[in-house]
Amino acid sequence: MFDHIVFGVSDYEESNSFFLNSLKPIGIVVADEAPLGIELSTDGKSSLCIRRNGEKTAHLHLAFVAENRCQVDDFYQAALASGGKDNGEPGIRPEYSSHYYAAFIIGPDDHNIEVVCHKNESHLPGQE
Repeated sequence: MFDHIVFGVSDYEESNSFFLNSLKPIGIVVADEAPLGIELSTDGKSSLCIRRNGEKTAHLHLAFVAENRCQVDDFYQAALASGGKDNGEPGIRPEYSSHYYAAFIIGPDDHNIEVVCHKNESHLPGQE
């Protein structure tokens, strides 16, 4: 639906590292980096652009799609290891749907970062 989302961060290096490491499990990579900041993408068609501005922006809720529940688990562990704060460990969110498997992390600048899998699959840690 989106072509790109752009937002500024108060600490570019911290945010750059956090987003790259946390979103690696769902295939997000650097599409481009320039003096303005970094552009992240999985498909080259849509992107998340993090800009150097030295200011905190309004809190965002960014939700990313996972292909399977193991990617949700891997995101959660990678985000915690990258300095994120738990805002909801991986699990089914029945208030959304019986298939909504997600994890939530508070990242740099207090943004709520979510990775969600909408597939109805049995799930054992370490298996896809």
